Amino acid sequence: MRILFWGTPTYAVPCLDALVAAGHGLAGVISQPDCRRGRGGQFQPSPVKCRAMELGLPVWTSPSIRQDIPLQQQLAALAADVFVVVAFGQILPPEILAQPRLGCWNGHGSLLPRWRGAAPIQRALLAGDRLTGVSIMAMEEGLDTGPVLLKRSLPIGLCDNAATMARRLGQLTADLMVEAMTLLAAGPVPTRPQPATGVTMAAKLRKEELWLSWHEPALQLHRRVMGLYPRAVTHWQGQRLNVLTTVPLLPKRAEELRAIGGAPMRALSQTPWPAGQPGQVLAVVPGQGLVVATGEGHLLLQEAQPAGKTPCRGTRLHQVLKAEAGQRLGQVQDPST
Repeated sequence: MRILFWGTPTYAVPCLDALVAAGHGLAGVISQPDCRRGRGGQFQPSPVKCRAMELGLPVWTSPSIRQDIPLQQQLAALAADVFVVVAFGQILPPEILAQPRLGCWNGHGSLLPRWRGAAPIQRALLAGDRLTGVSIMAMEEGLDTGPVLLKRSLPIGLCDNAATMARRLGQLTADLMVEAMTLLAAGPVPTRPQPATGVTMAAKLRKEELWLSWHEPALQLHRRVMGLYPRAVTHWQGQRLNVLTTVPLLPKRAEELRAIGGAPMRALSQTPWPAGQPGQVLAVVPGQGLVVATGEGHLLLQEAQPAGKTPCRGTRLHQVLKAEAGQRLGQVQDPST
């Protein structure tokens, strides 16, 4: 089957590789234009574009496929049987959706109709969902509203973050899309309309959402750190601090915490820590990190990245921060920071 692949981030690369490995003919790849990446701010191609070039596939980019009529015409001339779309980053116009004879199929990282939109993985983690998954959907003009061909779920662990879930869901998307292409090649496929109930929208993350409020409960703060990974931010001694890894010290989930971090983590969760002020460091635990008071319960700060430095965790974290019990996270000493 002749496929035109649409994708941009690392999440979509396993699907591209899987389609090639399955023996499908790739007519080419469409990705977002090169953009500035990394500390140097140099223009770099997207992960999908990089992989496509390694595979020797033709690649097209456009800042707006909706307005790029010449590219639309060029793609129509390829006469692809099917378009596969995985995290492309633009909404395809009707003129594009109508091109392939077997339709356009999207690999979406949620159990539709829950979390339609741009950030399904992050929103699932922020909401504390225990289950997520992948839906292979026939695309239509609505945002992720099309009928579903295949759907498969994955559990979300207490300490899964946006990066670990993206890796797992990216591979599941690849597996399901190969299966979907086999079904399409065999004949008409039995899709199911999405139910009208249970619809939620996964809006893009806003900058103001990245800042942690230590007045929130420990579990909610932890969900924010995991869902925003690696972008959750607070202040430490008046400077920005990216918070990368936390563990909520929940006595009722002590056995689950032991499975994650062994007996020491279980013991930390069952220690009767004092209340403290939200954001206050209650203890520096060698090899583990900082125990911090929150609006409700306690949070272990395991890994963080101070401004201008590399990420550090455990003992190294409190050494770099020069942390002591009684100091507080989240306080701004200089309003200009």
